[in-house]
Amino acid sequence: MDFSSHSLWQQIVKTTGQALKSGALQPISTQLQILSDGELQFYVRVLDNLVRKEAAKKSQKLNPDRVKPNPFLPYEEALCVTHLSDTHVCLLNKFNVVDHHILMVTREYESQDSWLTYADFQAFVHCVMEVDGLGFYNGGQQAGASQHHKHLQLVPFSEERGMYDLPLAKLIQTQKDRLKDSKHLNILPFHHGIQLLEHRWIQEAALDITNDLFKTYQQLMTVTGISLDQPKPPVPYNLLLTREWMMIVPRSQESYQDIGVNSLGYSGWLLVKTVEELKKLEEIGPLNLLKQVGKPL
Repeated sequence: MDFSSHSLWQQIVKTTGQALKSGALQPISTQLQILSDGELQFYVRVLDNLVRKEAAKKSQKLNPDRVKPNPFLPYEEALCVTHLSDTHVCLLNKFNVVDHHILMVTREYESQDSWLTYADFQAFVHCVMEVDGLGFYNGGQQAGASQHHKHLQLVPFSEERGMYDLPLAKLIQTQKDRLKDSKHLNILPFHHGIQLLEHRWIQEAALDITNDLFKTYQQLMTVTGISLDQPKPPVPYNLLLTREWMMIVPRSQESYQDIGVNSLGYSGWLLVKTVEELKKLEEIGPLNLLKQVGKPL
């Protein structure tokens, strides 16, 4: 892998500019709201409109032979950031809500319902090494995956706030002493597993980090009750990864009262389509929403 200094970030910025000009990249505009739930704050993005995304969905339905097209085989060349390895390519997320949102996509078809592989974690490490952000994986449709072709994702942190863009990161920071002896936080009312990471994210350590993350992934699966003995995960799940911790959350359903949740929801970032959905979320409560779509304790 090529870990030349900041080369990935520079390529992301360059490709983003070109894709915006060509129209290949179609950002979704949102308004940010903050909801408090007990001691926790949640950042909620409310979509300004769904015109472009809904139009894309309608165009897909016009051709009955392409009910579920695969946007990654082939992928749009204009969205290609770089080739990460023999197994993965880095693409921009076409309908991005967050700037510079990237995908790590398998070159050959693999199911989003399959186990993450060592090569997947190599792709994760390549990107997180160069771009400080939240890596995540929606393990199946019931975990919020919108595409069936395996793709890992990463959203960069802002320069101003770093990891503390994430409400979950703030919570973990205050509970680090507890997490040295436990993989659970009592304040979270759903099954989960968290492992603190103690790596030096330097190029020379890439192999060791990849080995450790792959092992940690398997351990957290076991901790959360997801058996590794099956050909594919028996339970949908969300994976969240930063340079400082990894988290696994088993899922029970994709949405609750029509409000969908993916991995970003468990980081404290939620997305609703309308102001009416925002009001419904206020009534349900963000933590209760995460509990209902997860595995309640």
